[in-house]
Amino acid sequence: MYIKDLFANKTHPLLSFEIFPPKKDSPIDTIFTTIDALKDLNPDFISVTYGAGGSNKDRTVEIAALIKHQYGIESLAHLTCISSTKDEIENILTILKKNKIENILALRGDLPQDPNFKFPTPLHYHYASDLVYHLKQKNDYSIGAACYPEGHIECSNIDKDINYLKTKVNAGVDFLITQLFFDNEQLYTFLDKIKKADIKIPIIAGIMPLLSKKQIEHCMTLSKATLPRKFTRILEKHGDNPAVLSEAGIAYATDQISDLLSWGVQGIHLYTMNRPDIARRIVENTSTLRSLIK
Repeated sequence: MYIKDLFANKTHPLLSFEIFPPKKDSPIDTIFTTIDALKDLNPDFISVTYGAGGSNKDRTVEIAALIKHQYGIESLAHLTCISSTKDEIENILTILKKNKIENILALRGDLPQDPNFKFPTPLHYHYASDLVYHLKQKNDYSIGAACYPEGHIECSNIDKDINYLKTKVNAGVDFLITQLFFDNEQLYTFLDKIKKADIKIPIIAGIMPLLSKKQIEHCMTLSKATLPRKFTRILEKHGDNPAVLSEAGIAYATDQISDLLSWGVQGIHLYTMNRPDIARRIVENTSTLRSLIK
């Protein structure tokens, strides 16, 4: 089923999870434990990430097909484009179609870390909007895209970023998933701005539970997300106590989601980090999400 149709058919907010493929040198079977543990939380869909430069593209398709056909859960395959040629994208789309994958999260992708990486000449996909336009011509997919409540890290200001988002949406995006954020007021302000920009498609709030000091530092280097004083106080007090910080991160994510749901967001997308135990605790601690479990 197209994810865009899930919004039309559901009477409650969508619940979804993000997982990532095992490393190339690890058996793919290791992902089964994660999916098994997430299945009975009754997600509306599970997304599968795509390695930098397409490094895990084969496993992304394989796992997305497994989720859809073996587990009976709708899947969302991530697809990045910055380092790909049109032929490479076409090959991936052929494999996705063969596996009956109907939903794609269209992303530009992170720039390859290898300084000697050779980009295609000419560069076919400068932005995610270029990929969205390509996908839309196929008319075979429900297309999701990313949005950034505090602006993309490479963009100088939020208003310019919203203009870019509108271009992407107009190219054919059906729904949006936000990048991680930790201050709900930032999301509410962002939603007001995109409403004024006449962006009307469904938006799912992406939530990342902060569980360790190292993870927090990594997140801060990849995004413009600000940490509210409420959380920085916890970090200052318990930053060197992993167990306490993990518990605080779970509690914070739970409170954040409860507030979002009471405000009326259309969906919650948990970045699980392949930690289904954490996802379970958050879902079971959040009354609205707990009610969605069959």
